[in-house]
Amino acid sequence: MEKEIKFSLLYRDMWQSSGKYVPRVDQLKRIAPVIIDMGCFSRIETNGGAFEQVNLLYGENPNKAVREWTKPFNEAGIQTHMLERALNGIRMYPVPADVRRLMFQVKKAQGVDIARSFCGLNDHRNLELSIKYAKEAGMISQVALSITHSQIHTVDYYMGVVDKAVEYGTDEICLKDMAGVGRPVTLGKLVKRIKDRHPHLVVQYHGHSGPGFSVASMLEVARAGADYIDVAMEPLSWGMVHPDIITIQAMLKDAGFKVPEINMKAYMKARALNQEFINEFLGYFINPRNRYMSSLLVQVGLPGGMMGSMMADLKNVQQGLNQTLQAQGKEELSEDDLLVKLFDEVQEIWPKLGNPPLVTPFSQYVKNIALLNVMQEIQGKPKFQMIDNNAWDMILGKAGKLPGELAPEVIELARQQGKEFYQGVPQDNYPDQLEAYKKEMKENGWDFGPDNEELFEFAMHERQYRDYKSGAAKQRFQDELNKLRKEQESGTGKKGVQKDPNKKDITAPTTGKIVFSINYYVHERTIETGSHVNEGDRICYIESNNTFNEIKSEYEGEVSDIFVEHGEFVSQGDVLVRLK
Repeated sequence: MEKEIKFSLLYRDMWQSSGKYVPRVDQLKRIAPVIIDMGCFSRIETNGGAFEQVNLLYGENPNKAVREWTKPFNEAGIQTHMLERALNGIRMYPVPADVRRLMFQVKKAQGVDIARSFCGLNDHRNLELSIKYAKEAGMISQVALSITHSQIHTVDYYMGVVDKAVEYGTDEICLKDMAGVGRPVTLGKLVKRIKDRHPHLVVQYHGHSGPGFSVASMLEVARAGADYIDVAMEPLSWGMVHPDIITIQAMLKDAGFKVPEINMKAYMKARALNQEFINEFLGYFINPRNRYMSSLLVQVGLPGGMMGSMMADLKNVQQGLNQTLQAQGKEELSEDDLLVKLFDEVQEIWPKLGNPPLVTPFSQYVKNIALLNVMQEIQGKPKFQMIDNNAWDMILGKAGKLPGELAPEVIELARQQGKEFYQGVPQDNYPDQLEAYKKEMKENGWDFGPDNEELFEFAMHERQYRDYKSGAAKQRFQDELNKLRKEQESGTGKKGVQKDPNKKDITAPTTGKIVFSINYYVHERTIETGSHVNEGDRICYIESNNTFNEIKSEYEGEVSDIFVEHGEFVSQGDVLVRLK
């Protein structure tokens, strides 16, 4: 009898792996019936991750968006699933337990069937509450393994996480191959081991296309017993996204699997709608580099979606580094030279930092440390001297147990700086907070919403929710969109301030929003004209693709000009601050 393989459309992820935003709720409602008419999907990834932050940034109500988006799939008998980051919930930093618990209750009430939960460190302690809360809420609990490739990340290693997840009561396992670097044969062996040891578990595979392994991986996991395969569709499939449903369906059919047929008329209509959304506004936020695949990612293991921001980082520092090399009488570096140096540095420091799987947010931490190390080395300075607080939390164990061992030099650096390693359960660091949010909402006259969904949104995304309620988010988004449209028409991408090679200019490495604090609702600048800035001091953050990029000064000097304000959108290369 033919083995049946079912498909899940990664509609949320394929947009967010391409650019900054996802379609608006009115667009989601238009395309949902067409996706259903395609007739080939048993599951749809509808929300989670950064989906609801994006709605807030639009000025849209995310709860309405989730309910409206899941409803047609619920009625058609297609399961919906969300992505959540365990300790971090659906944001980038840790969440109190009571807010995490409410999240699953709200999502189930909104029509989401499956909670796909992953810990970026594969620490089963962070997954235990996700499983418990999902089951309590009546959702299907699916634990996702953060797949990477190293001597540490073996089949036995991953089975240790699987066994604990089964002990906690998970219903399903997903192989979340977020960088697409999992080796096909090894992934097949892992699926077979899971099926042999826990035959009741449903297994789903999720793999990005970036380095080129994912099609082979899908065939291997299917042969090993996987039940569901995650796919994308044009015009967003391939590149740094996921393989297209047409290719995977044809491959598996040829291999003898039972797979659903695709209504190609509906496929082409959905394809046209996606392109319409891109043409209307989403294309302004999609980096063209994300349309390409790169085998350079095979060794470095970084997620393909980071390529755009990495290249922006390199371009931003290239001129300054080449000036340093010129002064030293050395040959200048091309952008490709710098890229190779960055990849080499990531490969070197990754095991020194305990081999964290390179998935959000840990991929950003490792990349940032590597880039700063490259800069320090060229300038003749010691490495590991510029590590931000979030990266230190990872190193110290506050986010979970690292898979590997820290290098002695990193441990010694922590000792020199008086930092303490944490051995406890990460969730214990973050006490319950719902009562405080309830109190404030009552004082503001804000309704808790059906099933406490507005309370949840405020507690999960406090800063973005305030901006949504005030109307500031909607205005900022429109300003950002208008700016990008104007820049495209004029062929420029600057604030009008020209970078002066004779000045100490601090520029934006990427497009995004200026933020002065990621933990508090703070508008005040942390520096002023006349302030003294040391090399390595934080200037601000740039929020881009729902990631807070810490902007540090490369120089020491006195602030002569500040060209940005809190909440302002900037483009890559814009001059933020000038020192003298």
